[in-house]
Amino acid sequence: MKKFSKIIVFLFTVTLLVALADIPASAQCALCRSSVESNRADDKLSKFGNGLNKGILFLMSVPYILVGTVGFLWYRNNRKK
Repeated sequence: MKKFSKIIVFLFTVTLLVALADIPASAQCALCRSSVESNRADDKLSKFGNGLNKGILFLMSVPYILVGTVGFLWYRNNRKK
């Protein structure tokens, strides 16, 4: 159990360091980049940008929800034993 807690602390520390790193994110798909650049000239940029941001947040949340669900089910299954 002690080894397991050391692994958890290590993974949490690495995750925290990566999350706090100031790495510029300039990579994006070509389709998103061209859509943003073409709508920048229009006055609809705020609506388009809000929709694009909501779509990104939705796509970003799905893996966390899946991992959380699997983790909860695993915890509940192992707790019964």
